[in-house]
Amino acid sequence: MALLNWHEDFIVHLASIVCPKVYVELGLYHCLLFNRIIPFAEQLIGVDISADAGNYMQQSSKTRFFKGTTQEFAQEVMSNSLQINMLFIDADHSKDAVLQDFKDFFPYVAPHGLILLHDTHPGNEQMMQPEWCGTAYQAMGELLKETGESYELMTIPVSPGLTICRKRLTQLSWQENSQH
Repeated sequence: MALLNWHEDFIVHLASIVCPKVYVELGLYHCLLFNRIIPFAEQLIGVDISADAGNYMQQSSKTRFFKGTTQEFAQEVMSNSLQINMLFIDADHSKDAVLQDFKDFFPYVAPHGLILLHDTHPGNEQMMQPEWCGTAYQAMGELLKETGESYELMTIPVSPGLTICRKRLTQLSWQENSQH
């Protein structure tokens, strides 16, 4: 099972380097990853439709649990204009839900912010069941068609897969505001 959760160590290490001001995790389950990010982020928001997921969250002045759908949370983000520096999409593993979450939250990701998408490289047919990776990997093909100049994608080809997206208009983050 540890091999299936390699992404957690990777994301924690990434957070320790990037130190996001705002970290948002869509789909918490038992908050195993979420709680490990707490030392590295200034503000953390976890979203899950299950009230039980919030019981696993370490209570802190930096953490907040949102019980509801990702669409309901997107409405709140829209009304508050929250800027997200690191977003982990791991709620509903269907292609359509992943695409919807990406499109709903992309406008609120800060320039050069990271979007991490889980379950994007299932290792075999069995891993494509809804309770595992589902059809989340199919969303990557759609997103690749649309990248343009606003973001870049790279999938780590180790099951269950993790895709890293960087929102950007320029290659160098320190040139972003001076050119656009």
